[in-house]
Amino acid sequence: MRIAGKWVGVVCAAQMLAVSAGAASCSAVKEHVPGPAETAYLAADYEKAAGLYRDALAAAPGDEQARAALVRVLLREQKVADAGAVVAEGLAKTPGSAVLLTARAEVELREGEPWVAAQTASEAFKADACLPRLHLVVAEMCGLNSRYKTEKDEIELAHRLDPWDADIRGEWIGTLPLPERVKEMRKYLAGQTGDDAEDRRHEEMALADMSKRLGEPHPPCRLVSTASETEIPFLRLMYDATHTRAFGLEVKLNDHRASLEIDTGAGGILVSRSVAQHAGLMPFSDTDVGGIGDEGSSKGYRAFAESIKVGNLEFQNCMVEVMGGKHPLDIDGLIGMDVFSKFLVTLDYPGRKLALSGLPARPGEVATAPTLGSYEDDEEETQPTVAGTGLSVKTVTKGPYDRYVGPEMQGYTAVYRRGHMLMLPVALNMSKVKLFILDTGAWATTVSPAAGREVTKVHGDDSLHVKGLNGEVKKAYVADEVTFTFAKIAQKIQGVPSFDTSEVSKNVGLEISGFLGARTLELTTIHIDYRDGLVKFDFDPKRVKRVP
Repeated sequence: MRIAGKWVGVVCAAQMLAVSAGAASCSAVKEHVPGPAETAYLAADYEKAAGLYRDALAAAPGDEQARAALVRVLLREQKVADAGAVVAEGLAKTPGSAVLLTARAEVELREGEPWVAAQTASEAFKADACLPRLHLVVAEMCGLNSRYKTEKDEIELAHRLDPWDADIRGEWIGTLPLPERVKEMRKYLAGQTGDDAEDRRHEEMALADMSKRLGEPHPPCRLVSTASETEIPFLRLMYDATHTRAFGLEVKLNDHRASLEIDTGAGGILVSRSVAQHAGLMPFSDTDVGGIGDEGSSKGYRAFAESIKVGNLEFQNCMVEVMGGKHPLDIDGLIGMDVFSKFLVTLDYPGRKLALSGLPARPGEVATAPTLGSYEDDEEETQPTVAGTGLSVKTVTKGPYDRYVGPEMQGYTAVYRRGHMLMLPVALNMSKVKLFILDTGAWATTVSPAAGREVTKVHGDDSLHVKGLNGEVKKAYVADEVTFTFAKIAQKIQGVPSFDTSEVSKNVGLEISGFLGARTLELTTIHIDYRDGLVKFDFDPKRVKRVP
């Protein structure tokens, strides 16, 4: 079952973009005074806004703009099924409506089906290529598919067509150079934007960090060692004398040794307060540390490390994050593999080692030595609205760039990427296709109760304990039997741990149905090209090692 070839390849399709290119001649939306429903939405009073839009539809059932606006309000409320029902009712009456097709594509993205959303967006383009929000939808799909140049172009076009749409404006701000971004972000947060209190808090925290980076600039993170590739043996991080918790790497922060868990589900380098204190990492700006668990995110801070040594590589002036309190997992910290996003990353589980090597140069590119990915990204290369995706290789041509699949990468599988997260379409019991996060930091492969119930029986289990950065999950379940099929790999698992992933899905903006954990991934050698959103899994049964 060729999951990746079938499902990922249609995103950001060439024919859609060809139509999109012609939209540059469309007329821009004129500024308007928001009505009561839009005003309630911008004030994040979603319940009131939904009621007012429903009243408007009761009076005029054919009002496509009111229906599409109601869909967006319901999505903000995380009422995804309701949003789908509202747009389906409208399309049943006017199946060719570009406005409603765009709204349906927004719902399909939130449902975790970008492959379906791409087809719907293509239909919408045939009806009207001038809709600003349609270009916003295409931008999101292109970003998911590592088409960062096209993503930026689509965001800029959407903003030219409608600079008054708060959602479009927020994405556009993320494409600007740092000085302009700070200026526009201050204006944005001075008004009402439709963002809830939690989103506003994170935006204000991001503005404070950007303002400080602008006022107190640091030298760029850079590789200072002569080596540009390396192999590093895995460390075993133990529960006790006989049971392995996870695999990790030895990392020196300012020459202080730390054992950091290898975690493709995390972004950047995250260390405990104790490690930070011993390494002399001084707070630079505040941040939230989020993850799995029902205790909520905890406060932490960002700091610059003068030196980070991994294997025979040394980097200087790189950003790391520090946990604010006691780490619930009781380890030194995590190292997300996205920090090596300018390398080809090979996690050789059977060989118990990490290998880092160069990525193929893009056509016309003059590459210099790779550097370490960190919070302080190159603004021209990476996905503009998500931090933690790596520093760019300096080139003759100016980024951002679209995915490049070099001759050496023809056997790789294209995956979706948002920030540090790599997401794969996974077939459950060879039927339902869902999005899963590649997460070596999760020991077990897990599935959400909702996705599990579509293919097997799911029941509560009080003896099962699931714990993450945000503490323990209060309610855990077990799915009886699921076969996971992805990227030419298939594995049947009995008794799959299961917990609610709704908070993860809300934060990602896509329905996440579970995590592919180390117990599945340790059977393979994983090759990851973060730059282009490509992975390859090598499985050799003669090399398989099971960890106790």
